[in-house]
Amino acid sequence: MRAPAFWARRKPSLVARSLAPLGALYGAVTAWRMARTGLPVAVPVVCIGNFVAGGAGKTPAAIAIGRLLREMGERVAFLSRGYGGAGAHVTAVDPHVHRAEEVGDEPLLLARLAPCFTARDKRLAAQAAIAAGASVLVLDDGLQSPALAKDFSFALVDGGAGFGNGLCLPAGPLRAQPAAQMPHVSATIFVDGVSDASVKAYEAVSAKPILNARIEPDPFVAAQLRNQNVLAFAGIARPGKFFATLEALGAHVTVARGFGDHHRYSSTQLEALLTEAASLGLTPVTTEKDMVRLKPAYAGRIAALPVVLRFDEPRQVAALLAEALARRRAAR
Repeated sequence: MRAPAFWARRKPSLVARSLAPLGALYGAVTAWRMARTGLPVAVPVVCIGNFVAGGAGKTPAAIAIGRLLREMGERVAFLSRGYGGAGAHVTAVDPHVHRAEEVGDEPLLLARLAPCFTARDKRLAAQAAIAAGASVLVLDDGLQSPALAKDFSFALVDGGAGFGNGLCLPAGPLRAQPAAQMPHVSATIFVDGVSDASVKAYEAVSAKPILNARIEPDPFVAAQLRNQNVLAFAGIARPGKFFATLEALGAHVTVARGFGDHHRYSSTQLEALLTEAASLGLTPVTTEKDMVRLKPAYAGRIAALPVVLRFDEPRQVAALLAEALARRRAAR
C-alpha cells in the first residue's frame, strides 16, 4: 500500500472530509482496543510504535533500543508480527535461512542483532522468547496491539510528515487521535526534525518526554554512492524520503521508482529496473529493507543503503529504560 497524497495535506481535502466519518469510527475502535488490558508476561516489555500508518523509522528505532538494552546487560529478544510472512505458529527467525515471504522483511533485519520471534499472536511469540532466555522483550510495531501488557512504549513521529491531515484511516494517516493514544505512550521520539505543526499537536495532548533522533545512512556505503548517478527504487511507506536521503549524501537520483510498502518484486520487475539502469549508465540502489525481500542473486547487482537511528541524547533514553525495568522488577 502507498499512502494517498491527500493524507499529507495539513488542510483536509474534499476526499478526506468525505471519509472523515469512517475515519472517526476507525479511530474510536482503535482507541477502544488500546484501552484493553494486555497479558502480563514474566519479563519487561518495551514497545516501539507510531501514531500513524506508514513509516516513521520503527524498525531502526527498535534496533537502536535493542542495542541500548544489550549495553545495559539485558538479553534482548524482538517480537514481530512479520508483515505478510508470519504464520499462526511461532518462528525463531534465522536471517541465514528464512526468506521475507516466510517471516516478513523487518524480522530479518531485527534478527541480525538479537533473537527475533514472529507469530500472529504476540503472546505466543513472547512465551517462546522468554523460554529461550530473554530478559526483556522489544515489541516492534505494537503500540495499538492489546495483546501484551507493556512496561514502556515509545511512539515515533516523522519530523516531516507529522500527523498528516490530522484524520484517522482511511481519511488520514492516524490510527486513532493522538489524545486517545497518548495515555498508552511513555515517550515520543521525533525523527529527522520537528515541524511546528507536530509540536503543537503533541503539546496539546501530552507533557510526556520528547526525544530527538535522526536516521543516518551507513557512511561506507554513502561514500561509495557519493557523486554517482543512480536509479533508486524503494517499496517502503515513504519512498520519497529514501530518494531525498540519497540526494543529501551526494548521489544524483536520475531515476526514482517508488512502490507500495513491503512490495514483493517479481523477477520481471527487477530485470526491467536493471535493464533501465544499464541503458542509462546508472547504479541501481535500494533500501536495506527492500534488499532482504530480493533473491540472493541480486545482492551483487543492486546496491543497498543501510541506515541507523541515532538518538541526540542516548543517555536520556538509557535512563528512561533503566527506570522502567527497575520499576517493573521491583513490582514483582
